[in-house]
Amino acid sequence: MMRRPWRTTFGLTALVSLVFALATLVIGVLAYVVVHEAMEVQLDQRIATETRSLLARTGDGGTARLAALIHQRDAAHSTASLGYILLDPQGRRLAGAFDAQVPAMSGYVELLPYGREGGIAQSLTTRLPDGGRLLVAVDRQVIDEMDITILKLFLAAFATMLLLAIGGAWTVGVVTQRRLRRFDDAAQAIIAGDPRQRMPLDGSGSEFDRVAQTLNHMLDRNAALVENLRQVSSDVAHDLRTPLTRLRNQLHEALTREGDERKVAIEAATMESQELLELFGAILRISEVEAGTLRRDFRDLSMTDLVEDLIDSYDPDFEISGHRLSSAVAPGHHLHGDRRLLRQLVANLLDNVLRHTPPGTRVSVTLSSQDACLLLCVRDDGPGVPEADIPRLFDRFSRSEASRSTDGHGLGLALVAAVARIHGGSASILPAPGFGVEVRLAR
Repeated sequence: MMRRPWRTTFGLTALVSLVFALATLVIGVLAYVVVHEAMEVQLDQRIATETRSLLARTGDGGTARLAALIHQRDAAHSTASLGYILLDPQGRRLAGAFDAQVPAMSGYVELLPYGREGGIAQSLTTRLPDGGRLLVAVDRQVIDEMDITILKLFLAAFATMLLLAIGGAWTVGVVTQRRLRRFDDAAQAIIAGDPRQRMPLDGSGSEFDRVAQTLNHMLDRNAALVENLRQVSSDVAHDLRTPLTRLRNQLHEALTREGDERKVAIEAATMESQELLELFGAILRISEVEAGTLRRDFRDLSMTDLVEDLIDSYDPDFEISGHRLSSAVAPGHHLHGDRRLLRQLVANLLDNVLRHTPPGTRVSVTLSSQDACLLLCVRDDGPGVPEADIPRLFDRFSRSEASRSTDGHGLGLALVAAVARIHGGSASILPAPGFGVEVRLAR
């Protein structure tokens, strides 16, 4: 049972239509009252004007002159719908063919019965200087006809508005429900196990299309995350098999040894377990970065100082390994980000050069700006990587064939890409010669 029908599409549209219908009703009533009162005022003004005209033309002629004027008007019918009565001080009729009872009190009477057919007039009674009374009246039929005309127009407008409201509510309800039903069908298909299903678009650019595009973007993102999770699970299982096998063999060997040999075997197993912990730590850091929860720690910082500090820290390592390091870091570059993550990004790029390039390799680090981004480039003139390996270098546990003989698990560039994304940027591989990574960071 629907307890709140106004929350449905049809109910909400019907409610809005009802409000418009009520507004039409209120406007109609106000229009009727205003027009009716305006007609009343016009009749009063007409009667008052006619009364003043008669009295003004009487002059010094007195009652006789006034009676003559009334006879003249009755005979000529020059004032259609106007009626006159002239009484002497004793209440006897002196002139006027109007069939009505003259009120005893002076002033306006809105509803004065007259004639045998039950007519209603609006009148003004004026007491004369000699004690007589003059009544000027006008038939109210014009007001009644106007009231009926307004009522008919209002009823027609109200009925039209009501029909349009009902039709509009039904049309909007049907169209909306039909479109939402298509969304529901797509969602049910996804729930039933078809992750490729997407919300339908009709190309209209309407609110439904914008919502559908947002939902489709969300579904694409979820599909990518699920695929990434599947790939990560597979890669973790593949990459952990070898170190776990070595750890098991080392522990088994420790069980068969005695004295110092057992100690050496246990130390080797401890180092292997430490490598596994570092691997899991790197995976957790990448997951935290990709989740976006670390944005709450963002602060304004100097990227120039951060890069220069790391270059100074790594300079001795580059000299010992036989690499030649040069830098071109522009001053005054700031951004809003996480200092710890950005240090990890730069450190991973520098470690990547030390680990995978031979002695004598020249390495350059540059920091510059372009539009609303900072550009960090770390490039070397080493042997580079095969072009076929480039598209997957930023994937987790992905390593080029040339680097499989060196230490590492293929997580360094994956963390670089994740940190760049959380800072509103991206990471890309620079074209040959050599190998280079360009990182864009939003300022």
